[in-house]
Amino acid sequence: MSRLEARKSPLFISEPLVKDTFSQSLSLLSRVLKSCYGPAGRLKQLHNGVGGYVCTTSQSLAILSRLSVSHPVLNVLTASVQNHVSRFSDCGLFAAILCCSLIENFKSLNIAACTVIKINKSLLSLCIGYLKSEACGCRVPVDFSNVETLLCLVRSILTSKPACMLNKTEVDHLSVLILKAFMFTVPCHVETNAVLGMCKIVPMKGRRVVDSTVLPGLLIETPETQWAEPLTVKRTCSNLIKVALFSVSMSGDCFNPEEGTVTVHHGISLEKLELNQLLNVGKQLVNDEVGLVVCQKVIHPCLKQYLRENQVLAVDRAGLSVMEPLSRMTGSKVIATTQLFSASCYGSLKDVCIESFAPKRFVHLIPNDTVVCSLVLCNRSETVWDELKRVCETAEHVLQLTIREPLALLGGGCTETHLASYIRHKSCSLSTSSFEEIGCSRTQYQLVADAFCRSLESVACSLNHDDGEILTDTVYGHCWFVPAGFPSACNWSDLVSRCGCGISSNAENLSWRLLQGQCASPLIQDCPKEPSGKAAELLTLDCFAAKCGALQVALETVNLILDLSYVIEDQN
Repeated sequence: MSRLEARKSPLFISEPLVKDTFSQSLSLLSRVLKSCYGPAGRLKQLHNGVGGYVCTTSQSLAILSRLSVSHPVLNVLTASVQNHVSRFSDCGLFAAILCCSLIENFKSLNIAACTVIKINKSLLSLCIGYLKSEACGCRVPVDFSNVETLLCLVRSILTSKPACMLNKTEVDHLSVLILKAFMFTVPCHVETNAVLGMCKIVPMKGRRVVDSTVLPGLLIETPETQWAEPLTVKRTCSNLIKVALFSVSMSGDCFNPEEGTVTVHHGISLEKLELNQLLNVGKQLVNDEVGLVVCQKVIHPCLKQYLRENQVLAVDRAGLSVMEPLSRMTGSKVIATTQLFSASCYGSLKDVCIESFAPKRFVHLIPNDTVVCSLVLCNRSETVWDELKRVCETAEHVLQLTIREPLALLGGGCTETHLASYIRHKSCSLSTSSFEEIGCSRTQYQLVADAFCRSLESVACSLNHDDGEILTDTVYGHCWFVPAGFPSACNWSDLVSRCGCGISSNAENLSWRLLQGQCASPLIQDCPKEPSGKAAELLTLDCFAAKCGALQVALETVNLILDLSYVIEDQN
Protein backbone atom coordinates (compact mmCIF):
# COMPACT_ATOMS: atom_id res chain seq x y z
CA MET A 1 0.00 0.00 0.00
CA SER A 2 2.96 2.34 0.47
CA ARG A 3 3.50 2.38 -3.30
CA LEU A 4 -0.02 3.66 -3.98
CA GLU A 5 -0.32 7.38 -4.70
CA ALA A 6 -3.05 9.49 -3.20
CA ARG A 7 -5.65 10.65 -5.70
CA LYS A 8 -5.08 14.17 -6.95
CA SER A 9 -7.78 16.78 -7.02
CA PRO A 10 -9.06 17.73 -10.49
CA LEU A 11 -7.53 20.80 -12.12
CA PHE A 12 -9.98 23.68 -12.56
CA ILE A 13 -9.09 26.16 -15.32
CA SER A 14 -11.31 29.24 -15.30
CA GLU A 15 -11.83 31.39 -18.42
CA PRO A 16 -9.82 29.01 -20.68
CA LEU A 17 -10.16 31.22 -23.78
CA VAL A 18 -8.10 34.07 -22.32
CA LYS A 19 -5.10 31.86 -21.47
CA ASP A 20 -1.94 32.25 -23.57
CA THR A 21 -1.67 28.51 -24.05
CA PHE A 22 -5.06 28.43 -25.75
CA SER A 23 -4.29 31.42 -28.00
CA GLN A 24 -0.97 29.89 -29.08
CA SER A 25 -2.49 26.47 -29.74
CA LEU A 26 -5.40 27.98 -31.66
CA SER A 27 -3.07 30.13 -33.78
CA LEU A 28 -0.88 27.13 -34.60
CA LEU A 29 -3.83 24.93 -35.54
CA SER A 30 -5.26 27.73 -37.70
CA ARG A 31 -1.95 28.18 -39.57
CA VAL A 32 -1.65 24.44 -40.20
CA LEU A 33 -5.18 24.17 -41.58
CA LYS A 34 -4.99 27.34 -43.69
CA SER A 35 -1.76 26.18 -45.31
CA CYS A 36 -3.59 23.04 -46.57
CA TYR A 37 -6.57 24.83 -48.09
CA GLY A 38 -7.42 24.76 -51.78
CA PRO A 39 -5.80 23.51 -55.01
CA ALA A 40 -2.50 25.24 -54.16
CA GLY A 41 -2.51 24.05 -50.53
CA ARG A 42 0.71 22.76 -49.00
CA LEU A 43 0.90 19.06 -48.23
CA LYS A 44 1.40 17.63 -44.75
CA GLN A 45 3.26 14.44 -43.82
CA LEU A 46 1.92 12.81 -40.68
CA HIS A 47 3.43 9.87 -38.82
CA ASN A 48 3.76 8.73 -35.24
CA GLY A 49 6.81 9.22 -33.05
CA VAL A 50 8.25 5.75 -33.65
CA GLY A 51 7.94 5.73 -37.43
CA GLY A 52 5.50 3.48 -39.23
CA TYR A 53 3.05 4.52 -41.94
CA VAL A 54 3.53 8.05 -43.32
CA CYS A 55 0.42 9.85 -44.58
CA THR A 56 0.92 12.62 -47.16
CA THR A 57 -2.27 14.64 -47.41
CA SER A 58 -4.06 17.97 -47.29
CA GLN A 59 -7.47 16.51 -46.39
CA SER A 60 -9.08 17.60 -43.14
CA LEU A 61 -10.20 14.13 -42.00
CA ALA A 62 -6.79 12.57 -42.62
CA ILE A 63 -5.06 15.46 -40.80
CA LEU A 64 -7.38 15.79 -37.80
CA SER A 65 -7.61 12.04 -37.20
CA ARG A 66 -3.80 11.80 -37.04
CA LEU A 67 -3.02 15.14 -35.40
CA SER A 68 -2.44 15.06 -31.65
CA VAL A 69 -4.39 17.96 -30.12
CA SER A 70 -3.75 18.29 -26.38
CA HIS A 71 -5.83 21.35 -25.49
CA PRO A 72 -9.33 20.23 -24.37
CA VAL A 73 -11.09 23.22 -25.98
CA LEU A 74 -9.47 22.53 -29.35
CA ASN A 75 -10.52 18.90 -28.99
CA VAL A 76 -14.11 20.16 -29.07
CA LEU A 77 -13.35 22.00 -32.32
CA THR A 78 -11.64 19.06 -34.05
CA ALA A 79 -14.31 16.60 -32.89
CA SER A 80 -17.06 18.82 -34.36
CA VAL A 81 -15.27 19.06 -37.70
CA GLN A 82 -14.61 15.32 -37.82
CA ASN A 83 -18.27 14.64 -37.10
CA HIS A 84 -19.25 16.99 -39.94
CA VAL A 85 -16.89 15.23 -42.37
CA SER A 86 -18.24 11.82 -41.35
CA ARG A 87 -21.71 13.05 -42.41
CA PHE A 88 -20.88 15.09 -45.51
CA SER A 89 -17.32 14.03 -46.57
CA ASP A 90 -16.55 17.56 -47.78
CA CYS A 91 -15.87 21.14 -46.57
CA GLY A 92 -14.02 19.99 -43.44
CA LEU A 93 -11.18 22.50 -43.87
CA PHE A 94 -13.71 25.28 -44.54
CA ALA A 95 -15.49 24.50 -41.25
CA ALA A 96 -12.24 24.24 -39.25
CA ILE A 97 -10.62 27.42 -40.67
CA LEU A 98 -13.82 29.42 -40.24
CA CYS A 99 -14.18 28.15 -36.67
CA CYS A 100 -10.60 29.17 -35.75
CA SER A 101 -10.96 32.58 -37.38
CA LEU A 102 -14.29 33.29 -35.68
CA ILE A 103 -12.87 32.50 -32.24
CA GLU A 104 -9.82 34.72 -32.87
CA ASN A 105 -11.94 37.64 -34.09
CA PHE A 106 -14.62 37.36 -31.38
CA LYS A 107 -11.98 37.19 -28.64
CA SER A 108 -10.74 40.65 -29.66
CA LEU A 109 -14.20 42.19 -29.18
CA ASN A 110 -15.06 43.78 -25.85
CA ILE A 111 -18.53 42.25 -25.89
CA ALA A 112 -19.99 39.71 -23.46
CA ALA A 113 -19.89 36.13 -24.74
CA CYS A 114 -23.64 35.66 -24.20
CA THR A 115 -24.34 38.66 -26.45
CA VAL A 116 -21.97 37.40 -29.16
CA ILE A 117 -23.71 34.03 -29.07
CA LYS A 118 -27.16 35.61 -29.54
CA ILE A 119 -25.92 37.73 -32.46
CA ASN A 120 -24.19 34.66 -33.94
CA LYS A 121 -27.49 32.80 -34.01
CA SER A 122 -29.08 35.72 -35.85
CA LEU A 123 -26.22 35.81 -38.39
CA LEU A 124 -26.46 32.05 -38.95
CA SER A 125 -30.19 32.38 -39.56
CA LEU A 126 -29.55 35.19 -42.07
CA CYS A 127 -26.90 33.15 -43.92
CA ILE A 128 -28.87 29.90 -44.15
CA GLY A 129 -32.05 31.79 -45.08
CA TYR A 130 -30.23 33.63 -47.86
CA LEU A 131 -28.45 30.54 -49.21
CA LYS A 132 -31.74 28.64 -49.39
CA SER A 133 -33.70 31.49 -50.98
CA GLU A 134 -34.34 31.94 -54.69
CA ALA A 135 -32.69 35.37 -54.47
CA CYS A 136 -29.30 33.87 -53.52
CA GLY A 137 -26.66 35.06 -55.95
CA CYS A 138 -23.96 32.49 -55.14
CA ARG A 139 -25.76 29.22 -55.77
CA VAL A 140 -26.20 27.29 -59.00
CA PRO A 141 -29.05 24.89 -59.83
CA VAL A 142 -27.85 21.42 -60.79
CA ASP A 143 -29.67 19.86 -63.72
CA PHE A 144 -29.09 16.10 -63.87
CA SER A 145 -30.07 16.07 -67.53
CA ASN A 146 -26.95 18.18 -68.25
CA VAL A 147 -23.68 16.63 -67.15
CA GLU A 148 -21.61 19.83 -67.46
CA THR A 149 -22.51 21.16 -64.00
CA LEU A 150 -22.00 17.72 -62.45
CA LEU A 151 -18.58 17.42 -64.11
CA CYS A 152 -17.66 20.88 -62.77
CA LEU A 153 -18.61 19.75 -59.27
CA VAL A 154 -16.54 16.54 -59.47
CA ARG A 155 -13.63 18.32 -61.14
CA SER A 156 -13.59 20.95 -58.38
CA ILE A 157 -13.26 18.23 -55.73
CA LEU A 158 -10.42 16.46 -57.56
CA THR A 159 -8.43 19.65 -58.19
CA SER A 160 -8.82 20.81 -54.57
CA LYS A 161 -6.54 18.00 -53.35
CA PRO A 162 -2.97 18.60 -54.58
CA ALA A 163 -1.65 15.39 -52.97
CA CYS A 164 -3.39 13.46 -55.78
CA MET A 165 -0.88 15.08 -58.20
CA LEU A 166 -3.21 14.91 -61.19
CA ASN A 167 -2.73 16.75 -64.47
CA LYS A 168 -5.64 18.14 -66.50
CA THR A 169 -5.99 15.02 -68.65
CA GLU A 170 -6.13 12.78 -65.59
CA VAL A 171 -8.63 15.07 -63.82
CA ASP A 172 -10.93 15.06 -66.85
CA HIS A 173 -10.64 11.26 -67.21
CA LEU A 174 -11.40 10.57 -63.54
CA SER A 175 -14.23 13.13 -63.45
CA VAL A 176 -16.03 11.29 -66.25
CA LEU A 177 -15.42 7.90 -64.59
CA ILE A 178 -16.70 9.04 -61.18
CA LEU A 179 -19.82 10.55 -62.76
CA LYS A 180 -20.37 7.41 -64.84
CA ALA A 181 -19.96 5.20 -61.76
CA PHE A 182 -22.47 7.35 -59.88
CA MET A 183 -24.98 7.10 -62.72
CA PHE A 184 -24.65 3.31 -62.59
CA THR A 185 -25.82 3.41 -58.96
CA VAL A 186 -28.99 5.40 -59.71
CA PRO A 187 -31.94 3.00 -60.10
CA CYS A 188 -33.46 2.87 -63.59
CA HIS A 189 -36.96 2.33 -62.21
CA VAL A 190 -37.80 4.98 -59.61
CA GLU A 191 -39.98 3.73 -56.78
CA THR A 192 -41.52 5.42 -53.75
CA ASN A 193 -38.49 4.64 -51.56
CA ALA A 194 -35.69 4.58 -54.13
CA VAL A 195 -32.28 3.54 -52.77
CA LEU A 196 -29.02 4.37 -54.49
CA GLY A 197 -26.71 1.51 -55.38
CA MET A 198 -23.04 1.12 -54.49
CA CYS A 199 -19.68 1.77 -56.14
CA LYS A 200 -16.81 -0.47 -55.06
CA ILE A 201 -13.31 0.91 -55.61
CA VAL A 202 -10.84 -1.72 -56.80
CA PRO A 203 -7.17 -0.84 -56.10
CA MET A 204 -4.76 -1.08 -59.02
CA LYS A 205 -1.42 0.33 -57.89
CA GLY A 206 1.55 0.67 -60.22
CA ARG A 207 -0.44 1.71 -63.31
CA ARG A 208 -1.27 5.05 -64.94
CA VAL A 209 -4.27 7.05 -63.76
CA VAL A 210 -5.66 7.11 -67.31
CA ASP A 211 -5.81 3.28 -67.19
CA SER A 212 -8.60 3.58 -64.61
CA THR A 213 -12.00 2.39 -65.75
CA VAL A 214 -15.49 1.69 -64.46
CA LEU A 215 -17.41 -1.53 -65.06
CA PRO A 216 -21.00 -2.49 -64.24
CA GLY A 217 -21.23 -5.16 -61.56
CA LEU A 218 -18.53 -6.45 -59.26
CA LEU A 219 -14.92 -7.50 -59.69
CA ILE A 220 -13.60 -10.17 -57.34
CA GLU A 221 -9.86 -10.76 -57.43
CA THR A 222 -8.96 -14.41 -57.81
CA PRO A 223 -5.67 -16.34 -58.00
CA GLU A 224 -7.31 -19.02 -60.15
CA THR A 225 -5.62 -19.53 -63.52
CA GLN A 226 -7.13 -22.82 -64.69
CA TRP A 227 -10.44 -21.34 -65.82
CA ALA A 228 -10.86 -21.46 -69.55
CA GLU A 229 -12.08 -18.36 -71.35
CA PRO A 230 -14.91 -17.89 -72.09
CA LEU A 231 -16.24 -19.47 -68.92
CA THR A 232 -18.70 -22.34 -69.17
CA VAL A 233 -21.32 -21.73 -66.50
CA LYS A 234 -24.62 -23.51 -65.94
CA ARG A 235 -27.61 -21.33 -66.79
CA THR A 236 -31.31 -21.55 -66.10
CA CYS A 237 -33.97 -21.91 -68.79
CA SER A 238 -34.32 -18.09 -68.80
CA ASN A 239 -30.58 -17.82 -69.65
CA LEU A 240 -29.69 -16.38 -66.24
CA ILE A 241 -27.03 -17.60 -63.82
CA LYS A 242 -28.40 -18.68 -60.44
CA VAL A 243 -26.16 -17.47 -57.57
CA ALA A 244 -25.59 -18.76 -54.01
CA LEU A 245 -23.69 -16.67 -51.43
CA PHE A 246 -22.09 -18.30 -48.38
CA SER A 247 -20.65 -16.34 -45.45
CA VAL A 248 -19.68 -19.52 -43.54
CA SER A 249 -16.41 -21.36 -44.11
CA MET A 250 -16.71 -24.29 -46.52
CA SER A 251 -13.17 -25.51 -45.95
CA GLY A 252 -14.18 -28.63 -44.00
CA ASP A 253 -12.37 -27.53 -40.84
CA CYS A 254 -13.14 -29.52 -37.75
CA PHE A 255 -14.99 -28.23 -34.72
CA ASN A 256 -13.48 -25.06 -33.23
CA PRO A 257 -11.91 -25.94 -29.82
CA GLU A 258 -12.81 -22.48 -28.50
CA GLU A 259 -16.49 -23.38 -28.71
CA GLY A 260 -16.16 -26.32 -26.35
CA THR A 261 -15.25 -30.04 -26.48
CA VAL A 262 -16.66 -32.76 -28.69
CA THR A 263 -16.79 -36.45 -27.77
CA VAL A 264 -16.16 -38.67 -30.83
CA HIS A 265 -16.74 -42.43 -30.92
CA HIS A 266 -13.88 -44.69 -31.91
CA GLY A 267 -13.48 -45.01 -35.69
CA ILE A 268 -15.41 -41.83 -36.53
CA SER A 269 -13.55 -39.22 -38.60
CA LEU A 270 -14.73 -35.66 -38.17
CA GLU A 271 -12.91 -34.64 -41.35
CA LYS A 272 -14.85 -37.17 -43.44
CA LEU A 273 -18.14 -36.16 -41.86
CA GLU A 274 -17.47 -32.51 -42.66
CA LEU A 275 -16.45 -33.33 -46.23
CA ASN A 276 -19.52 -35.49 -46.78
CA GLN A 277 -21.71 -32.68 -45.51
CA LEU A 278 -20.03 -30.24 -47.91
CA LEU A 279 -20.51 -32.64 -50.83
CA ASN A 280 -24.18 -32.93 -49.90
CA VAL A 281 -24.38 -29.14 -50.10
CA GLY A 282 -22.71 -29.35 -53.51
CA LYS A 283 -25.29 -31.89 -54.71
CA GLN A 284 -28.12 -29.64 -53.55
CA LEU A 285 -26.60 -26.68 -55.41
CA VAL A 286 -26.22 -28.73 -58.60
CA ASN A 287 -29.78 -30.08 -58.35
CA ASP A 288 -31.09 -26.53 -57.85
CA GLU A 289 -29.30 -25.46 -61.08
CA VAL A 290 -26.98 -23.00 -59.31
CA GLY A 291 -24.30 -21.74 -61.71
CA LEU A 292 -22.16 -19.61 -59.38
CA VAL A 293 -21.14 -20.14 -55.75
CA VAL A 294 -19.41 -17.27 -53.94
CA CYS A 295 -17.96 -17.94 -50.49
CA GLN A 296 -16.71 -15.23 -48.18
CA LYS A 297 -14.14 -17.65 -46.77
CA VAL A 298 -12.51 -20.86 -48.08
CA ILE A 299 -14.06 -23.67 -50.15
CA HIS A 300 -12.67 -27.21 -49.78
CA PRO A 301 -10.71 -28.31 -52.92
CA CYS A 302 -12.84 -31.47 -53.28
CA LEU A 303 -16.05 -29.42 -53.26
CA LYS A 304 -14.52 -27.02 -55.77
CA GLN A 305 -13.65 -29.89 -58.10
CA TYR A 306 -17.13 -31.42 -57.77
CA LEU A 307 -18.78 -28.09 -58.59
CA ARG A 308 -16.45 -27.52 -61.53
CA GLU A 309 -17.24 -30.93 -62.98
CA ASN A 310 -20.92 -29.94 -62.91
CA GLN A 311 -20.32 -26.56 -64.62
CA VAL A 312 -20.72 -24.59 -61.39
CA LEU A 313 -18.23 -21.76 -60.94
CA ALA A 314 -16.87 -21.58 -57.37
CA VAL A 315 -15.27 -18.37 -56.09
CA ASP A 316 -13.86 -18.39 -52.56
CA ARG A 317 -11.98 -15.90 -50.33
CA ALA A 318 -14.29 -13.17 -51.63
CA GLY A 319 -14.04 -11.24 -48.35
CA LEU A 320 -16.60 -9.44 -46.26
CA SER A 321 -16.55 -6.19 -48.28
CA VAL A 322 -18.20 -7.72 -51.37
CA MET A 323 -20.96 -9.63 -49.62
CA GLU A 324 -23.37 -6.73 -49.12
CA PRO A 325 -23.06 -5.26 -52.65
CA LEU A 326 -23.21 -8.75 -54.14
CA SER A 327 -26.35 -9.54 -52.16
CA ARG A 328 -27.99 -6.30 -53.34
CA MET A 329 -26.88 -6.82 -56.92
CA THR A 330 -28.09 -10.42 -57.26
CA GLY A 331 -31.03 -10.43 -54.84
CA SER A 332 -29.43 -13.31 -52.94
CA LYS A 333 -29.75 -13.93 -49.22
CA VAL A 334 -26.42 -14.71 -47.60
CA ILE A 335 -26.33 -18.34 -46.40
CA ALA A 336 -24.64 -18.75 -43.01
CA THR A 337 -24.84 -22.54 -42.70
CA THR A 338 -23.80 -25.72 -44.51
CA GLN A 339 -26.81 -27.61 -43.18
CA LEU A 340 -30.34 -27.02 -44.47
CA PHE A 341 -31.10 -23.88 -46.46
CA SER A 342 -33.93 -22.83 -48.73
CA ALA A 343 -33.80 -22.32 -52.49
CA SER A 344 -35.32 -18.86 -51.88
CA CYS A 345 -31.83 -17.73 -50.81
CA TYR A 346 -30.58 -17.85 -54.41
CA GLY A 347 -30.19 -14.78 -56.62
CA SER A 348 -29.35 -14.31 -60.27
CA LEU A 349 -26.80 -12.71 -62.61
CA LYS A 350 -26.80 -11.83 -66.27
CA ASP A 351 -23.28 -13.05 -67.01
CA VAL A 352 -19.85 -13.94 -65.60
CA CYS A 353 -16.50 -13.42 -67.31
CA ILE A 354 -12.79 -13.03 -66.57
CA GLU A 355 -11.19 -9.57 -66.63
CA SER A 356 -7.40 -9.16 -66.63
CA PHE A 357 -5.63 -6.04 -65.40
CA ALA A 358 -2.03 -7.21 -65.44
CA PRO A 359 -0.81 -8.66 -63.19
CA LYS A 360 -4.20 -9.24 -61.54
CA ARG A 361 -7.14 -11.37 -62.68
CA PHE A 362 -10.74 -10.82 -61.62
CA VAL A 363 -14.06 -12.60 -61.88
CA HIS A 364 -16.44 -10.02 -63.33
CA LEU A 365 -20.02 -10.51 -62.13
CA ILE A 366 -22.43 -8.72 -64.47
CA PRO A 367 -25.93 -7.98 -63.05
CA ASN A 368 -29.31 -7.79 -64.73
CA ASP A 369 -29.92 -4.22 -63.53
CA THR A 370 -26.84 -2.16 -62.81
CA VAL A 371 -27.10 -0.74 -59.29
CA VAL A 372 -23.60 -1.84 -58.25
CA CYS A 373 -20.45 -1.01 -60.18
CA SER A 374 -16.67 -1.31 -59.80
CA LEU A 375 -14.27 1.60 -60.23
CA VAL A 376 -10.83 0.26 -61.10
CA LEU A 377 -8.67 3.06 -59.69
CA CYS A 378 -5.09 3.17 -60.91
CA ASN A 379 -2.06 5.11 -59.71
CA ARG A 380 1.67 4.48 -59.85
CA SER A 381 2.27 5.53 -56.24
CA GLU A 382 0.77 3.72 -53.25
CA THR A 383 0.78 6.86 -51.09
CA VAL A 384 -0.94 8.93 -53.77
CA TRP A 385 -3.44 6.11 -54.41
CA ASP A 386 -4.64 6.28 -50.78
CA GLU A 387 -5.29 10.01 -51.13
CA LEU A 388 -6.95 9.53 -54.51
CA LYS A 389 -9.26 6.87 -53.09
CA ARG A 390 -10.41 9.24 -50.34
CA VAL A 391 -11.07 11.97 -52.92
CA CYS A 392 -13.08 9.64 -55.18
CA GLU A 393 -15.19 8.52 -52.20
CA THR A 394 -15.78 12.19 -51.32
CA ALA A 395 -16.86 12.98 -54.90
CA GLU A 396 -19.27 10.03 -54.90
CA HIS A 397 -20.81 11.14 -51.59
CA VAL A 398 -21.13 14.74 -52.83
CA LEU A 399 -23.04 13.53 -55.89
CA GLN A 400 -25.35 11.53 -53.60
CA LEU A 401 -25.99 14.66 -51.51
CA THR A 402 -26.58 16.70 -54.66
CA ILE A 403 -29.21 14.33 -56.04
CA ARG A 404 -31.17 14.89 -52.81
CA GLU A 405 -30.75 18.67 -53.00
CA PRO A 406 -29.85 19.62 -56.61
CA LEU A 407 -27.93 22.81 -55.87
CA ALA A 408 -24.27 23.85 -55.76
CA LEU A 409 -22.46 26.89 -54.39
CA LEU A 410 -19.85 28.92 -56.24
CA GLY A 411 -16.33 27.94 -55.21
CA GLY A 412 -12.94 29.61 -55.36
CA GLY A 413 -13.73 31.84 -52.36
CA CYS A 414 -16.64 33.58 -54.15
CA THR A 415 -19.39 32.24 -51.87
CA GLU A 416 -17.47 33.46 -48.80
CA THR A 417 -16.87 36.99 -50.09
CA HIS A 418 -20.36 37.25 -51.61
CA LEU A 419 -21.93 36.13 -48.32
CA ALA A 420 -19.76 38.60 -46.37
CA SER A 421 -20.94 41.44 -48.63
CA TYR A 422 -24.55 40.36 -48.16
CA ILE A 423 -24.25 40.23 -44.34
CA ARG A 424 -22.60 43.68 -44.22
CA HIS A 425 -25.36 45.08 -46.38
CA LYS A 426 -28.08 43.32 -44.34
CA SER A 427 -26.67 44.30 -40.93
CA CYS A 428 -26.84 47.98 -41.89
CA SER A 429 -30.52 47.76 -42.83
CA LEU A 430 -31.94 45.94 -39.78
CA SER A 431 -34.62 47.76 -37.83
CA THR A 432 -34.32 48.85 -34.19
CA SER A 433 -36.92 46.26 -33.17
CA SER A 434 -34.63 43.50 -34.47
CA PHE A 435 -31.85 44.56 -32.09
CA GLU A 436 -34.31 44.76 -29.20
CA GLU A 437 -35.50 41.24 -30.00
CA ILE A 438 -31.94 39.92 -30.01
CA GLY A 439 -31.04 41.85 -26.87
CA CYS A 440 -28.12 43.91 -28.16
CA SER A 441 -27.33 47.39 -29.44
CA ARG A 442 -26.85 48.32 -33.10
CA THR A 443 -23.15 48.91 -32.46
CA GLN A 444 -22.67 45.49 -30.86
CA TYR A 445 -24.50 43.79 -33.72
CA GLN A 446 -22.42 45.53 -36.37
CA LEU A 447 -19.15 44.78 -34.55
CA VAL A 448 -19.97 41.06 -34.32
CA ALA A 449 -21.25 41.03 -37.93
CA ASP A 450 -18.03 42.67 -39.13
CA ALA A 451 -15.94 40.10 -37.24
CA PHE A 452 -18.05 37.36 -38.82
CA CYS A 453 -17.55 38.83 -42.31
CA ARG A 454 -13.81 39.20 -41.78
CA SER A 455 -13.72 35.53 -40.76
CA LEU A 456 -15.51 34.50 -43.96
CA GLU A 457 -13.09 36.61 -46.00
CA SER A 458 -10.12 35.08 -44.19
CA VAL A 459 -11.26 31.65 -45.43
CA ALA A 460 -11.21 33.01 -49.00
CA CYS A 461 -7.78 34.52 -48.36
CA SER A 462 -6.54 31.08 -47.25
CA LEU A 463 -6.81 29.91 -50.87
CA ASN A 464 -3.88 32.19 -51.75
CA HIS A 465 -0.49 30.71 -50.80
CA ASP A 466 1.78 32.84 -53.04
CA ASP A 467 1.66 36.30 -51.40
CA GLY A 468 -0.43 37.83 -54.18
CA GLU A 469 -3.17 40.40 -53.65
CA ILE A 470 -6.77 39.30 -53.07
CA LEU A 471 -9.61 41.47 -54.34
CA THR A 472 -13.37 41.53 -54.15
CA ASP A 473 -15.54 43.37 -56.65
CA THR A 474 -18.13 45.88 -55.46
CA VAL A 475 -20.87 44.59 -57.77
CA TYR A 476 -21.13 40.84 -57.21
CA GLY A 477 -18.90 40.49 -54.14
CA HIS A 478 -16.79 37.79 -55.78
CA CYS A 479 -13.19 36.89 -54.98
CA TRP A 480 -10.34 37.74 -57.41
CA PHE A 481 -6.69 36.69 -57.14
CA VAL A 482 -3.83 38.92 -58.35
CA PRO A 483 -0.56 37.04 -59.02
CA ALA A 484 2.40 37.86 -56.80
CA GLY A 485 5.09 40.26 -58.00
CA PHE A 486 2.92 43.11 -59.28
CA PRO A 487 2.90 46.52 -57.56
CA SER A 488 -0.37 47.60 -55.97
CA ALA A 489 -0.44 50.71 -58.21
CA CYS A 490 -1.10 48.55 -61.30
CA ASN A 491 -4.44 48.56 -63.07
CA TRP A 492 -6.16 45.52 -61.59
CA SER A 493 -8.23 44.96 -64.73
CA ASP A 494 -5.01 44.06 -66.55
CA LEU A 495 -4.02 41.48 -63.90
CA VAL A 496 -7.22 39.46 -63.39
CA SER A 497 -9.23 37.62 -66.03
CA ARG A 498 -11.87 35.67 -64.09
CA CYS A 499 -13.05 35.51 -60.49
CA GLY A 500 -12.27 32.55 -58.24
CA CYS A 501 -15.30 30.52 -59.33
CA GLY A 502 -14.91 31.43 -63.01
CA ILE A 503 -18.40 32.87 -63.55
CA SER A 504 -17.47 36.57 -63.88
CA SER A 505 -14.83 38.14 -66.13
CA ASN A 506 -13.03 41.49 -66.10
CA ALA A 507 -14.89 42.48 -69.28
CA GLU A 508 -17.82 43.74 -67.19
CA ASN A 509 -16.10 47.03 -66.17
CA LEU A 510 -16.05 46.10 -62.48
CA SER A 511 -14.39 47.98 -59.66
CA TRP A 512 -12.47 46.19 -56.93
CA ARG A 513 -11.15 46.72 -53.43
CA LEU A 514 -8.45 44.88 -51.48
CA LEU A 515 -10.01 42.09 -49.44
CA GLN A 516 -7.67 42.73 -46.52
CA GLY A 517 -8.74 46.40 -46.42
CA GLN A 518 -10.89 47.85 -43.65
CA CYS A 519 -13.49 49.56 -45.86
CA ALA A 520 -16.49 47.43 -46.70
CA SER A 521 -18.60 48.09 -49.78
CA PRO A 522 -22.15 46.72 -49.69
CA LEU A 523 -23.36 44.32 -52.31
CA ILE A 524 -25.06 46.31 -55.08
CA GLN A 525 -26.65 43.47 -57.02
CA ASP A 526 -26.67 39.68 -57.24
CA CYS A 527 -24.21 37.80 -59.40
CA PRO A 528 -25.58 36.27 -62.66
CA LYS A 529 -27.90 33.33 -62.03
CA GLU A 530 -27.22 31.60 -65.35
CA PRO A 531 -23.52 31.26 -66.30
CA SER A 532 -22.64 31.48 -69.96
CA GLY A 533 -21.59 28.32 -71.78
CA LYS A 534 -17.99 29.48 -71.87
CA ALA A 535 -17.97 30.15 -68.13
CA ALA A 536 -19.62 26.82 -67.31
CA GLU A 537 -16.57 24.94 -68.57
CA LEU A 538 -14.37 26.78 -66.07
CA LEU A 539 -16.80 26.86 -63.16
CA THR A 540 -15.52 25.94 -59.69
CA LEU A 541 -18.32 24.61 -57.48
CA ASP A 542 -18.82 23.45 -53.89
CA CYS A 543 -21.37 20.99 -52.53
CA PHE A 544 -24.42 22.95 -51.32
CA ALA A 545 -25.43 20.58 -48.51
CA ALA A 546 -21.85 20.12 -47.26
CA LYS A 547 -21.04 23.84 -47.21
CA CYS A 548 -24.30 24.85 -45.53
CA GLY A 549 -23.69 22.10 -42.97
CA ALA A 550 -20.09 23.26 -42.44
CA LEU A 551 -21.22 26.87 -41.90
CA GLN A 552 -23.74 25.72 -39.32
CA VAL A 553 -21.22 23.44 -37.56
CA ALA A 554 -18.62 26.21 -37.41
CA LEU A 555 -20.96 28.76 -35.84
CA GLU A 556 -22.57 26.31 -33.40
CA THR A 557 -19.13 25.04 -32.32
CA VAL A 558 -17.92 28.62 -31.77
CA ASN A 559 -21.02 29.34 -29.68
CA LEU A 560 -20.30 26.26 -27.58
CA ILE A 561 -16.65 27.23 -27.08
CA LEU A 562 -17.49 30.86 -26.24
CA ASP A 563 -19.88 29.61 -23.57
CA LEU A 564 -17.14 27.66 -21.74
CA SER A 565 -16.34 29.12 -18.32
CA TYR A 566 -14.31 26.26 -16.85
CA VAL A 567 -12.26 23.32 -18.04
CA ILE A 568 -11.99 20.52 -15.47
CA GLU A 569 -9.13 18.06 -16.02
CA ASP A 570 -8.70 14.81 -14.11
CA GLN A 571 -4.99 14.57 -13.17
CA ASN A 572 -5.02 10.95 -12.01
